[in-house]
Amino acid sequence: MTPTVAALSGVSVLRHPTGRMILDRVDWRVRAGEHWALLGPNGAGKTTLLRLLGAQGHPTSGTVDVLGHRVGRVDLRRLRSRIGFVSPMQEVPPKATAHTVVLTGATGTVQPLWREYDAAARARAHELLAELNCKDLADRPYGVCSGGQRARVLVARALMSEPGLLLLDEPYNALDLPSREDVIDAMRELARSRPELATVTVTHYLEELPATTGHALLLRDGRVQAGGPVDEVLTSARMTACFGRPVEVERRAGRWTARSARTG
Repeated sequence: MTPTVAALSGVSVLRHPTGRMILDRVDWRVRAGEHWALLGPNGAGKTTLLRLLGAQGHPTSGTVDVLGHRVGRVDLRRLRSRIGFVSPMQEVPPKATAHTVVLTGATGTVQPLWREYDAAARARAHELLAELNCKDLADRPYGVCSGGQRARVLVARALMSEPGLLLLDEPYNALDLPSREDVIDAMRELARSRPELATVTVTHYLEELPATTGHALLLRDGRVQAGGPVDEVLTSARMTACFGRPVEVERRAGRWTARSARTG
């Protein structure tokens, strides 16, 4: 049986002091090698759910198990070191080279800890840049890289710790079409070269999902609307119910498009 990477059971999160329910009795299981899309309207609870998977918080009730450890019974800092995280909002020194940025993934720090990086770590950072098709950026300051280049550098950084779970929080945000497709190509190749790696991608747009996406979870008002294989979840009817307006979904050559189904 394929190992479970993350499991949430009856998970609820209340926002204090208002008592507002952010997540409401969420059950979800992610297995090794699965690639999940996490979708829903603004305020659905996607970010909170991603934080729980990333061992960055605790549920109000229910249980969260990640990489074989129960959140609340393990040092979260050590657990986070085994989880890759990518977000365009990550704090990165703009003057640091791409190679340096990737190196910091080994220590999980914003600033480099040079004494911690041996020759093997430095070589691995170069290998990951090459794997993400951006080896020529090694000596370029991160701040002058394009949006697509930054995204791929951040993915390389997240892979430095050989994570079992990779979380991507709107990784295609503000990218133009060519840059978006470069990152999608990189994620598709990553799924091929690392068959045991599980990924969860938060996005607002179906067009941003690689064809390797095999599962999807739809959230609305903190509740799971649907979850499972993409062909069962990413349908016009389920997307319409989740987003509260008529949505027409189409899949062609493994990729999705979604548009308003309203006419006139």
